[in-house]
Amino acid sequence: MEKEKKKSVFENPLFSTKIKSANVKLPELLFGYFVGPFGALLASGIFSSFLSYYWTHVLFYDEATGGVASSVQGFITWLPLISAILIVAGNLLVGQLIERTRTRAGKARPYILLASVLLAVTCVIMFIIPVGSSNMTKMVLTAISYNLYYAVAYPLYNTANSTLTPVSTRNGKQRSLLASATNIAHLAVMGAGSMVFPVLLGIFVTSTTSLGSAHTFWLIMFIVIAVITFVCTVLQYYFTRERVTEESFNSESEVKTAKAEKPSMGKQFKAVASEKFWWMIIIFYLIYQVCGTVKNQSMVYFCEMVVDNSFWGASLDSSTAAGMTQTLLAVLGAIPMAVAVLVVWPLSNKIGKGKLTLIGLLIGVVGGVIAGIWYDNVIAVAVGVALKCLGSSPASYLVLAMIADVLDHIEAKRGYRCDGLTMSIYSSIMAASAPVSMAIVNSICESTTAVMISYIWVETAAFAACAVLMIIFTVEKYVKSDRESILERQKAAALAAGEEWIEPEERLRIHEEEANVAAEEARKAELKARCEKKGLSYEEAEAKYQAKQEEKRKAAEAKKAKKGK
Repeated sequence: MEKEKKKSVFENPLFSTKIKSANVKLPELLFGYFVGPFGALLASGIFSSFLSYYWTHVLFYDEATGGVASSVQGFITWLPLISAILIVAGNLLVGQLIERTRTRAGKARPYILLASVLLAVTCVIMFIIPVGSSNMTKMVLTAISYNLYYAVAYPLYNTANSTLTPVSTRNGKQRSLLASATNIAHLAVMGAGSMVFPVLLGIFVTSTTSLGSAHTFWLIMFIVIAVITFVCTVLQYYFTRERVTEESFNSESEVKTAKAEKPSMGKQFKAVASEKFWWMIIIFYLIYQVCGTVKNQSMVYFCEMVVDNSFWGASLDSSTAAGMTQTLLAVLGAIPMAVAVLVVWPLSNKIGKGKLTLIGLLIGVVGGVIAGIWYDNVIAVAVGVALKCLGSSPASYLVLAMIADVLDHIEAKRGYRCDGLTMSIYSSIMAASAPVSMAIVNSICESTTAVMISYIWVETAAFAACAVLMIIFTVEKYVKSDRESILERQKAAALAAGEEWIEPEERLRIHEEEANVAAEEARKAELKARCEKKGLSYEEAEAKYQAKQEEKRKAAEAKKAKKGK
């Protein structure tokens, strides 16, 4: 007797996605690609701006102000840098796990669900280390907790989250919209870390606050953040769907092909290494991300050491004036990015992602030159930074969509996808850029000239280099032919297996109708059970429900007719 195949936990209706539509709609966009990533990455957004501050001003405060200050400074400098190796390894491992995962929930979404718990737990662990422990104990526990978050939980989430956009849909316009929403969430997280959290810190922690009370504030704050992280990440799991992955689930021939061809890491490396567009977009993102992070982390030093803060008046002390300059630059950097949200997606559909990104980068170069020439003038720097941020918005919002186009191009040529490897490298760059940049900035923060170059000219030069890459990044012209090649391969495999060939869009439509029928049957069953429990008439309750639905339908039709006039 053949052994019965064990069912996956993701075949349980409890773990079914709430997204039934074949097309991307508002709930998926909102919860799956904005609220979810925002909550999941909220802790990391605060860490990037304030974790070093917590170490020097709370956890290691006595040591930092005592006789072992140099050892503390060395520890907080080398820990992120050495941990970058583990972070990259963690991302690569998760990428391969994703590539070898096949469940009804997809290949990336299961890790989103697992990460909901790990992210929440590990971001709290960082703050349960007692401030009264010995210096060595605190260093060891800090190193462990830091790597539990950044080398385990963060790669698990971020690689899976990055993979979601390429496998969400093959519709290029919808994919660009999802990529924009995800990157907006990343920017919102950074805004929360650089603008909102400092306000809370200023309210609850002052110079007279005891170390114990300050430690309690951080612990309570991150328990709250952990709850937000868990809830938002679970929401992301339920409000996302891997339509590209599902193409193979709905065809026996595709299932067999996928099982037979689980490409090894070596095979994936060979595929991506031979694709020029893959190298272009990875180098583009590496330059863009690292140089942008160097700029962000050198901002506080630039505002303190380089720009002329007398603009704010002689009555203010230097630290207050520098803080006002920093706030001005942060706000003027955030506003153009927020405004660009409204135009990047429709413009990219009209003129193309690559062309729009190129235009934006050239605007950013102009802004960088303005800020670089008049680097000591607050107004000139503010104008330059605003232009740089406006120009960077297409690249920030569309890079995931451009990577997805490259992955489709590789699939069309090779017959298999390399999402796991590519997105693990993408996530490695994102995660490792912060500690690497921190080490760079820490090494030059005593030089006024070096700080000015790192804040203005490094990113400006990066924009120019990325603009050159965008000139020759022409993968978009292959989007239509790539889609045709993929469909032809899927059709040939289905016919060879004796199956009826159904277009993927039609398959999704059929499954959407089946899901709607199942949902309607479940609603009727719930209503019938409720009526039996309360002694009510099911027929009358159902008639009332149908009458309300008819009223809503007529109202919607009337509204549509009114708009059409």
